[in-house]
Amino acid sequence: MGGGANFLRDVQALFVGEHEGMERQLAQRESVTFAAIEAGALHGVGARRAARSALRLTRGVVAAYRLVGAYRPDVVLLTGGFVGVPVSVAAWLRRAPSVVYLPDIEPGLALKAMARLAAKVATTTEASGAFIPRARMVVTGYPVREAFLRATREEGRARFNLPADAIVLLVVGGSTGARSINRAVISNIGALLSAPAARAGSIRILHVTGNRDWPDMAAARDALAPDLRERYMAVPYLHEEMADAMAAADLVVCRSGASALGELPALGLPAVLVPYPHAWRYQRVNAQYLVERGAAVLLEDGRLNDPDQGLVKVVASLLSDPARLSAMRAASRRLAAETGGGARRIAEVVWQIAAAQASRRSGGNAAMRPR
Repeated sequence: MGGGANFLRDVQALFVGEHEGMERQLAQRESVTFAAIEAGALHGVGARRAARSALRLTRGVVAAYRLVGAYRPDVVLLTGGFVGVPVSVAAWLRRAPSVVYLPDIEPGLALKAMARLAAKVATTTEASGAFIPRARMVVTGYPVREAFLRATREEGRARFNLPADAIVLLVVGGSTGARSINRAVISNIGALLSAPAARAGSIRILHVTGNRDWPDMAAARDALAPDLRERYMAVPYLHEEMADAMAAADLVVCRSGASALGELPALGLPAVLVPYPHAWRYQRVNAQYLVERGAAVLLEDGRLNDPDQGLVKVVASLLSDPARLSAMRAASRRLAAETGGGARRIAEVVWQIAAAQASRRSGGNAAMRPR
């Protein structure tokens, strides 16, 4: 893929997402053309919802077939979510090659379906080889945003007005939030802020609550005693600032979605991972991958408020053990060598497939068609 970033000058992109999803806002933020189609989940839902989803997926295939026919892409890049299934089928019917990126270690039902029709499957780690045919798999790493590669502890603490000597616990529940984690934090806020720590300096909590729970969490924060409220910062959501928040932290409590495989190693951040209990097992597989490599500990969602093995005990045991935290941080950094650099490597795979398709269409000229 020669020419560095200049190769993008001849590329035209169309982002396809759901009508109700947050993809539209993300695409518009990056000035990428967006088109919406229908889709729906079939796994883990009741019969009535599954029937509605099947109808939505059928309509989505028809809409995607028209989009692919009108747009004539040289390559289709697909990733998680059922909205990709209609696009995958449409691309296969139109003979447009697709590349699937598997962010988690184990693919869910939608990604398994898309992978069967793909020319290549890009994966975050080698561990996905247990689920993906090796002949079509290429390990690329996770596509971490540039902000995570530039973030520093000093700049992160300055952005959030956190003292340089503070012990910072970051709690993240994603864009919508993790209700069980949110409630466990606020109900144990005093114990968390007074947990024993390995070094001098007060514990501070930076809590990204998610938009769904924000009104309740803001009210709970405002009801705290002044000395607790001073050391507890809650925000509904972070986008560009998330890298700074993670760089500022000594320890993070979060779910174990795919981003944990890329963003935690990028910053060498130790983690307490709480897999979402009602999703497919991919979050548990992700968490176990990091735990087995010494970069994280796993805490069951149902044990968050357990007085003996819950959030307070786990956080206190880590913050009071500098040698263990240091070892976890080093283990996390080592993983960055495997999971880092994903954005460029995925782009290279996509570009190679697209160039080969453009060559076939033009009768042997390997350059992509200008749009």
